[in-house]
Amino acid sequence: MNASDYIISKQILWALNNNIKLIGSKGARGRLAYTQKLRDNLFEPMLPDIKNSFKEGDGGELKGSPSKMQAVHSSSALGVNIFQYWQKINQIPKIAAACGFCNKTNRRSHNIKFETKYQINEKFPFSPNIDVTIENLPKSRFKVFAIECKFSEAYSSRRHSGIDTKYLDLKNIWKGLPILHRLSKKISPEDNRFKYLHVAQLVKHILGLNKKYGKNKFRLLYLWYDCLGDVGSKHREEIEEFTKKAKADNIYFHALSYQELIIKLSKEYRDTHGDYIKYISNRYL
Repeated sequence: MNASDYIISKQILWALNNNIKLIGSKGARGRLAYTQKLRDNLFEPMLPDIKNSFKEGDGGELKGSPSKMQAVHSSSALGVNIFQYWQKINQIPKIAAACGFCNKTNRRSHNIKFETKYQINEKFPFSPNIDVTIENLPKSRFKVFAIECKFSEAYSSRRHSGIDTKYLDLKNIWKGLPILHRLSKKISPEDNRFKYLHVAQLVKHILGLNKKYGKNKFRLLYLWYDCLGDVGSKHREEIEEFTKKAKADNIYFHALSYQELIIKLSKEYRDTHGDYIKYISNRYL
């Protein structure tokens, strides 16, 4: 069984063990890996602002019946299940610290958003959507903590795209990023270098964040789901390679697995946030 099938099968078992009925991707057809209701796939119902952000995003996560977010292996549902709780109880600094963005004394993180768009250049009609952003108070050193989230898609048989040559032709967007510029040339127009890590997507996020804030005013986290065996090891190697390239351009980039994050949260908050910890650990560990 490959890594993607393993993750999906594990999530299907979670649903069955919790008496959650599943349907196919086309309702009566397709693999039974979608919850009948979106609510069944979430720890808590989505807050109105968060639901609106997904509706306005380009991923179409809430469109269709069933929607993409109703998939038990949905990375967007996983992101909501991990991050929304802290927004709801107004304790965002705790999840920011657990993600490795800051220390526990941080009090500047005050808002969580999903599917935030940062324009790279006005010539492009679409801007990349960053899965999760944690906004900080105006006088903070870092204006935003950005998070790219991956669940099963990193292990999919579908190849990810490289950097379109139209990005390479715009010299302004690469100012101060010579290492990432050279790397991007190597994965343009096709990425034959990285199999699991979607480097082009991360580079575009950096370009958008850099345009908005400058490279010393944001931090970017790659939050990914780890798998045992050769694929997990190779994924980690690719992450380490990209991390070195980003840091060489003085980008504040780091990576963390969901398992590491959940274990950290569990050790810290099992007694005070028991229902939340029980849900995310039972489901995703």
